[in-house]
Amino acid sequence: MSKHIDAEVPPVASGGGDDDYRVVSHLALYAFQEGWWERPADQRERDFRELVRRMRGAADVAWFYQVTPLEVDGDFLVWTSSHLVDAGTPAAFARNVAAALAPARGWLRTSDVRWGLTRPSQYSRAKSQQEIDPFADERRTYLVIYPFTKTVDWYLLGRDSRQGMMNEHIRLGKQYREISQLLLYSFGLQDQEFVVSYEMEDLALFSDLVYELRDTDARKFTQGDTPLHACVLADPGELAELFSAT
Repeated sequence: MSKHIDAEVPPVASGGGDDDYRVVSHLALYAFQEGWWERPADQRERDFRELVRRMRGAADVAWFYQVTPLEVDGDFLVWTSSHLVDAGTPAAFARNVAAALAPARGWLRTSDVRWGLTRPSQYSRAKSQQEIDPFADERRTYLVIYPFTKTVDWYLLGRDSRQGMMNEHIRLGKQYREISQLLLYSFGLQDQEFVVSYEMEDLALFSDLVYELRDTDARKFTQGDTPLHACVLADPGELAELFSAT
């Protein structure tokens, strides 16, 4: 079952054409510095709530996730997205997120950042019903993200060969309709080529899907797909209480 958590999502303007699909998305893993836990509980709660307010104002939408105790180097993850209006959008987006984080630098550090842009898939003519809409007013309980890079040999294959292997991926994915995906393109932006995000209500089902994908023909053309982050959707107010507990 999907969950509704207030994310202050604005209405999506539709201009028609492929530009409707262009989004800049930023997924960042954060960890508290040691001094955070020595501060008074009420101050921790106020500071975290203020961070939430600032992050929500930095992008068109911001979603918050609990990461601890699923990882050793992160406490929570923030997924922010904005519509790619023009060439200046990424610059404004970066300035806004940096400004939102600046007051928290004394007690918060960034453990990992993955970001990229959406675009229509070259392997599927129609928009998939399993594609994640970052601006939807509901999110599923679990989010799994990881960077992804193909080998050089993949790009030297003919278009038909690549399409055939991707058809196998698409066929398998459609057998798991409860799992949705967002693909971000990061070519020339970060070390990886893609950032893959999955949403689901059942982590075991997602693990089954990943296992099945391991023995597909396209797998041998995977150069890297780590680090992986699994996290749980959380109401920011509940996170504030969790991170201010004594």
